[in-house]
Amino acid sequence: MNRWVRSFDPQLPRTVWLLQLGGVMNSFGNGVVLPFLVIYLHDVRGFGLGVSGLVVATSAAGQVTAGILAGPLVDRLGPRPVLAGGLTMQAVGFGLFPLVHQPWHAFLLIAIEGAGSAGFWPSQSTLIARLTPAERRHAAYAQQRVTMNLGIGLGGLVGGLIAGVGNPGSFTALFVIDAATFLAYVAVLTVIPDPGVERSETETRPASYSVVLRDRVFVGLWTLNFLFVTAGYSLFNLVPPFGRDHAHVSEHQIGLLFFINTAVIVIVQLPISRALEGRRRMRALALMPTLWIVAWLLLDGGVYWLDATGAFLVAAVALAIFGVGECFHGPAHQALVAEIAPDHLRGRYFAVHSLSWGLAGTVGPAAGGFVLAWRPFALWPLASLVCCAAAVVALALERFVPAQHRRIPRGVEADAPVLDVAPSAG
Repeated sequence: MNRWVRSFDPQLPRTVWLLQLGGVMNSFGNGVVLPFLVIYLHDVRGFGLGVSGLVVATSAAGQVTAGILAGPLVDRLGPRPVLAGGLTMQAVGFGLFPLVHQPWHAFLLIAIEGAGSAGFWPSQSTLIARLTPAERRHAAYAQQRVTMNLGIGLGGLVGGLIAGVGNPGSFTALFVIDAATFLAYVAVLTVIPDPGVERSETETRPASYSVVLRDRVFVGLWTLNFLFVTAGYSLFNLVPPFGRDHAHVSEHQIGLLFFINTAVIVIVQLPISRALEGRRRMRALALMPTLWIVAWLLLDGGVYWLDATGAFLVAAVALAIFGVGECFHGPAHQALVAEIAPDHLRGRYFAVHSLSWGLAGTVGPAAGGFVLAWRPFALWPLASLVCCAAAVVALALERFVPAQHRRIPRGVEADAPVLDVAPSAG
């Protein structure tokens, strides 16, 4: 029992814990809004499912466009001001969503939010890498998943209690709460130091996107993540309208579905991260889409054969399985990107890596929304085929990963103290 309890200790510096606290607040706001965004656009504002899917996809497209600028800004200005700027733009984008009455309103605001998100991910990931010792980065990115999902799960639960299609004003409350959490994270950043990088390194080594794109291992990881997001993460926002329209799953139950998914991640993420120490990264990554295949096919069958509470219970099991799969991404994939990226180029690496989320986040909801409107029960088997391809690519990529990075580093005993990272000039 003691060993199991110790597995929850990621052995990270206090500054990383503080950064993740801000992440909890931020993700709580996202959890309040994201499960109900398509429902708001489709059922409250009367937009078609295809248009609503395109609105969600536009956020990802904004990330792609602005993400090209985000990497150099992170490397030159530092991750903290870029992160604060991205959070502010997201607050503006979602905070004004109650004013949406025409599709172009939604497209404009979600593009602003997407541009802010483009600055969020590379800056936050770079700051985590700077604040965390190299041997504990896999645990830091696992903790990042825990805090994000804890906030999203609680937010989805609260959002399900607030949102009601019959009361459009309830959605205004959701968007205001979300905007407030972005600004709360900005306040947390004022007390978090940035250790910076060695000045001599930034002056003597080339800093450009061409260096990033010549890294074959990174390009392979980028392609792999594109498949993960297209067939997995990006389709999550299509689960609520799928369940509601075809099995009469209620808004309250939709909130519970997101809470169950994220609660599973919160409970098992850190023990899984500890169990993966010393094991092969790419095999862990292959297991993730394999579990997602089971989840998507179970969801498809549950909604097809059952209704209301029965469909909800099957969907809950499916999203719990999906959540277990998600736990492999942070310690196996995200940490590997941080490890292969040179310190002075980490902002650019994470910016390009974010493009895989942005592009796939555009393709997934856009294509998925139209498939959902055309042949709703074909969407999840098609996603499963892409997941199968992702598992094969993950295994094939292992031989290209440098030998020293093929296994997740082993941690020290949980009883050993973890020293904080003192800020340095730069």
